[in-house]
Amino acid sequence: MTIDLTRLPASPLTDALGRPLRSLRISVTDRCNMRCRYCMPEDSYVWLPRESILSFEEIQRLVGIFADLGVQKLRLTGGEPLLRHDLSTLVSLLRSQEGITDLALTTNGILLARHAGELKAAGLRRVTVSLDTLRPNRMAEFARSERHADILDGISAARQAGLGIKLNAVVIRGYNDDELLDLIEYGHSVGAEVRFIEYMDVGGATGWSQDQVVSRAEILQLLEQRYGPVRAVRESDWAPAERFMLADATRVGIIASTTAPFCRTCDRSRLTADGTWLLCLYGETGLDLREALRTGRTDQEIAGEIADTWRARTDRGAEERAAVPSRGILYQLESLRADPRREMHTRGG
Repeated sequence: MTIDLTRLPASPLTDALGRPLRSLRISVTDRCNMRCRYCMPEDSYVWLPRESILSFEEIQRLVGIFADLGVQKLRLTGGEPLLRHDLSTLVSLLRSQEGITDLALTTNGILLARHAGELKAAGLRRVTVSLDTLRPNRMAEFARSERHADILDGISAARQAGLGIKLNAVVIRGYNDDELLDLIEYGHSVGAEVRFIEYMDVGGATGWSQDQVVSRAEILQLLEQRYGPVRAVRESDWAPAERFMLADATRVGIIASTTAPFCRTCDRSRLTADGTWLLCLYGETGLDLREALRTGRTDQEIAGEIADTWRARTDRGAEERAAVPSRGILYQLESLRADPRREMHTRGG
C-alpha cells in the first residue's frame, strides 16, 4: 500500500526538540554467541519467543513505512545479527527500498568471514565490528569466547569483500584501557577507523560503575601524548561519534555517551527483534509495531502512529542519567529479568 503523504507531517518529521526521524537501528535477534561484560554478562537469558520475532517481510514493510516518513539510514544489529539465518536475504530486501541511502551492519565478527562475500553481493556496504581487545586471553575472560582469531579473520574477509569497516571498542578502566594505541595501529593496518565508546550504564547486570568509565578527555589526552596535537573533524552529520584526526591523518572516533551525551542531536530510534519501537536507548517503554502489523492495520494507520509518537518525543536519556548524583546501575537484576527488553542486547546497542 502506498502511504498518502499529504496526510502526514511535512518532511522532515521532527520531534519536540527539533530532531528529525532519520536513522533506524533494527535488531534482528536478541541472541548472541558471546557474553561480553558490558552487554550480556550472565550465563543464561530468557529469550524472546521465536514466534514473536519479526519476519523479514514484516521488517521490510516497516522499513518502507519509516522510509516514507524520512528515515534514510538503517543499521542491522542484534544480539549478534549474523545468528539470524539467511541475513543476506534481508539485506537484499532493504537495499532495494526507495529512500534508504545507507545500510550497515554491526557484528561481533565471529561469523563474518563466512558471510562477508554474500552480504556484499546482497548490497551491504559497511560493517562495524566490535573489537574491544587484541589479546585473546582477555577476550576469553571478558566475553567468555575463545574465538578471537575468528573475529580477525572476519575483519580480513570483510576487507577482501570490499566492505567498509569500522571497529568499535568499549573502553573500560582496568580491562582494555591500556590497548587504545594498539587498537588504533591495528585499525590502520586493516584500513578501518577505530571508534572508542565510553562505558554506558544501560541495563544493570553489567555491574557498571562510574569509576570504570574512561572519559573522552582522558582518551584525547592519551592520543595527544602519543601522536601530538589531535584535531577535531567538523562534520554536519548527526552521527554519535565525534571524529578526530591525528597528525598522520588517521581518523579516530569517540562516542562520549556517558560524560558528554549527544542527546540534542540524536536522530536515531530502535526496533527490537519482536517489533517494539524504542525512541531512546534508555527508554522505558516503546510502541508495539508487531501488534500493529499482525492485527491488520494499514500502512497509513501505522505511519500515523509512528509520526504522532515521534512528534511527541522528548527523550534525553543519557543527559538525564549524567545529571544523576552518585550515579549507579540503571536497573536491578530482578527488574531486568521481569522485562528482558531493558537489556542492552535486546535494544540493538
